[in-house]
This record gives sequence, structure tokens and C-alpha cells, in this order.
Amino acid sequence: MKKKKNFEVGRFLVSPMTQPRDGGGFDALVSIRSGRGMASVDRVMRFTPQFLSPQAALRYARAEGLAWARCH
Repeated sequence: MKKKKNFEVGRFLVSPMTQPRDGGGFDALVSIRSGRGMASVDRVMRFTPQFLSPQAALRYARAEGLAWARCH
């Protein structure tokens, strides 16, 4: 799993990631963290579409994480 370029959106730290699939292609994942220490929460979302390149998966994960953080 490759993590690239974390960024903050309000109180959230958004970390887009990619992961290769066994049969080829890539998954897009995003981790969204909030809080500190014992009160921290980390949500990890894996998205359904399969991507041909890790760059495309990363763009998708970044956009979805940004949209989620802006709505919450």
C-alpha cells in the first residue's frame, strides 16, 4: 500500500493511498483522521472502482477524501 501527500481539511488529516489488486489494476483508499491521542479516530475507506494506474487511483482517493472532509 502506498500513501502519498497527506493534507489537512479543517480538523481532518486526509491520507489518499493506492493498493495493487491481485488480478491487476489498483484500488483507491483514503484514511481520514481526527482528534488526538486516545480521542483520535481514523476512518479508512476503500472504493469500488478498479483503476488501471496508481496515479488514477490516487487522484480518485484524494478527491473522495476531500469531498468527505468538506461535508463533515
